Amino acid sequence: MRLKKMLFIYNPQAGKGKIKSSLSDIVETFVRADYEVTIYSTKERDDARNLASEKGADYDIVVCSGGDGTLNEVTSGLMGCPNPPVIGYLPAGTTNDFASSMEIPKNMVKAAEAVVSGEPFAYDIGSLNDRYFTYVAGFGVFTNVSYETPQTTKNLFGRAAYILGGIMSLPTVKSYHVRVEYDDTVIEDELIYGMVTNANSVGGFKGITGKDVGLDDGEFEVTLIKQPKNIVELQHIVNALLIRDLEDKFIYSFHASSLDITCEEEISWTIDGEFGGAYTKMHLQNHQRALSYLTTNEQITSEQLIEMQNPEEE
Repeated sequence: MRLKKMLFIYNPQAGKGKIKSSLSDIVETFVRADYEVTIYSTKERDDARNLASEKGADYDIVVCSGGDGTLNEVTSGLMGCPNPPVIGYLPAGTTNDFASSMEIPKNMVKAAEAVVSGEPFAYDIGSLNDRYFTYVAGFGVFTNVSYETPQTTKNLFGRAAYILGGIMSLPTVKSYHVRVEYDDTVIEDELIYGMVTNANSVGGFKGITGKDVGLDDGEFEVTLIKQPKNIVELQHIVNALLIRDLEDKFIYSFHASSLDITCEEEISWTIDGEFGGAYTKMHLQNHQRALSYLTTNEQITSEQLIEMQNPEEE
């Protein structure tokens, strides 16, 4: 019997290096499931992307362990493969938003068990110009916090580091005069924040992207926040986000399969929690069901979601 070939890429630094105590159990789980495992440990940025791009097509499955940044690299590398293999993910980062959306266990050994017993779910991948993202691309207030917060601080304080960093950044809130085009709609306004997502959880907060999010429906959930005139309006916006009121007067919220954003000055973006470049012209595209990820918890497909929202009359 031919053993299935697995490429296992892990980031030894993610999440206080917590994979080190579980690595033997993880590999044993894969081997018991009749996988021939090739293991690579990343040493620097883009290692996971390059490995996935150069070697991924030679394997039946690519499994990665690390934070959302490591997952982004593997995803980006495999998007260039004509017949990409299925992907398994063992979350080891600080917030692990993708794992939350896909209901992947946070315990790494249990996540490995989910890989060998799970079923593939075809998931939408996004792109911002020439960069791919797994679940979120954003700009403005709060978005620079994750990549400007030192890794040691993330490891010590976890989600609190993001929140604290966001609060500290409020005195220097910057707005951008942008033009946003999607479908037959044009928005032109002063914005302090923009978020283009395919996820149920962002920054460790569930439900902030709206209700009944379809992870395979070919559409992004887009949230844009207008510039407040004073601290009272800013507090109003924060409260609206906390109660998930995306219909607030300061918030644009809509679905789109693609959108174009232009601004006279460069806008810095984060992609899956890492710095994603600065641009004046931005095209964001949803690549529907481009890659498949393994999960043991059955995900609701976009077709099932439509049926639940529009039940047939008996």
